[in-house]
Amino acid sequence: MINVDFWQGRYEAHNTPWDLGGPSPHFAALLNQKPDFLKPGKMAVFGSGRGHDAALFAQNGLDVIGFDYAPGAVEEARKLYGSLAIRFEQADLFDMSKADSPWAGQFDYLLEHTCFCAILPQDRAAYAQSARNILKPGGYLIGVFWEHQDEDGPPFSTTEADIRQTFGADFEICSISENTPASGRAGIERLVILRRKMEV
Repeated sequence: MINVDFWQGRYEAHNTPWDLGGPSPHFAALLNQKPDFLKPGKMAVFGSGRGHDAALFAQNGLDVIGFDYAPGAVEEARKLYGSLAIRFEQADLFDMSKADSPWAGQFDYLLEHTCFCAILPQDRAAYAQSARNILKPGGYLIGVFWEHQDEDGPPFSTTEADIRQTFGADFEICSISENTPASGRAGIERLVILRRKMEV
């Protein structure tokens, strides 16, 4: 079962192959490009893990809160990056889909590095609802998604069609990169930028 005990066990066993030991090269490259849409603001990070990606954006002027399901991940992130102006919180991201969530409408950006790929495919619609709920209208979701050939998961493969189907109702597709080996994961990563649609 993929629950908090599953992820906590992975951290306790140091069985975290998704962790690169530093931020995703996709995010570093994006920041180097200084895109016009990325301005100072408040950013949530889903599945923040040991905090490498969250720290990168905090070091580049964003107000960042990292959320992870596993207490062990949060503890390690705080140890690694406690000197930065950044918060790490243990949380179930699906609770953030609720209208009365304290995080509703609080963020300009949502960052994620293969968190979507780690959840069960049947939970993807709920993930998209949480993303929509915590972002302000016009806010951006910036993520690295995996598309691979393995049948089992996690991680579960995510195709471009999956992304468009899951997020299309509430998000505009700004860009979906070709599969690239930026972090050594040959040909399975896509950098995706989505924008929450404005309220009608």
